[in-house]
Amino acid sequence: MTQPTDIRGAHWLAALRLAASGLPVLPLRKGKMPFGNCPACAQNACGGRPNMKTPGPCTCPAPCHGWAAATTDFRAISSRAWARAWRDAAAVAYHPGGAGLTVVDLDTPDAVAWARQVLPPTRTMATTRGEHWLYRGAMQSVNAVRDGVDIKSTMAYTRWLGPGTGPTTALPEVVRTLTVKEPAAVRQVPQAVNVPRVTGDGKCRHRTPVFLDRGIAMAEQRITEASSGIHATVYRTFLAVLSAHGRCGCLTDAHVARLFTAAQAKGESVRHCTDAWTNARTRLGL
Repeated sequence: MTQPTDIRGAHWLAALRLAASGLPVLPLRKGKMPFGNCPACAQNACGGRPNMKTPGPCTCPAPCHGWAAATTDFRAISSRAWARAWRDAAAVAYHPGGAGLTVVDLDTPDAVAWARQVLPPTRTMATTRGEHWLYRGAMQSVNAVRDGVDIKSTMAYTRWLGPGTGPTTALPEVVRTLTVKEPAAVRQVPQAVNVPRVTGDGKCRHRTPVFLDRGIAMAEQRITEASSGIHATVYRTFLAVLSAHGRCGCLTDAHVARLFTAAQAKGESVRHCTDAWTNARTRLGL
């Protein structure tokens, strides 16, 4: 039987390869949790967040656990402090934001279907429950930006799942808008409204009308199924639709009216719908 080339094992060797490619790495124990890599921080004694996901105010010479421990330094990765961690590791994790990357973590089949309709193609990795979509560019990490979707980038770590397939494309605005929130607004009785569509002169990248129709249907569903934060959900949904379709000139009055109708059915006022649409257009420079 072939023996590991080092007592620290295969995960350590994989971490060295990843670090050489520019990914800051750290070892994970069972349950996808980081190790406490010094006695002072064992069992989260330094006061970090539960399960040592976020480093606490420890007095170690350098951050020793959580996303802040991720490093590309070969000496740190091979240090005595991490030797046992690599030997007992269940997986290798990395800090996407530290490498200028963002991972869209899709945890359900519905989330994957949504991404395939709304997000531009990029490098993907299969997970046990869905997929990771990897983009070039860092941003704020936020969990639960919609059902089954987390954003992993700065101040976060994610498990290494292999090289994936496809080219890595630039982080699109539609992903950044998922984290945007607006203050809550006072709801009023829904009213009929005439909505001006966006007139664009850019080249349409939608191969068939089905792509647009499905995107609008999913946007309607997102608004309709929102159980809280309706105001913010409406704004983020308008922003996502405009980001994907606003520059092509393919949005019609009927498409936009469907979005407004869905928002009003949830109790949003005509004024808020109009303001949210206008604010989304302004943010995107439309």
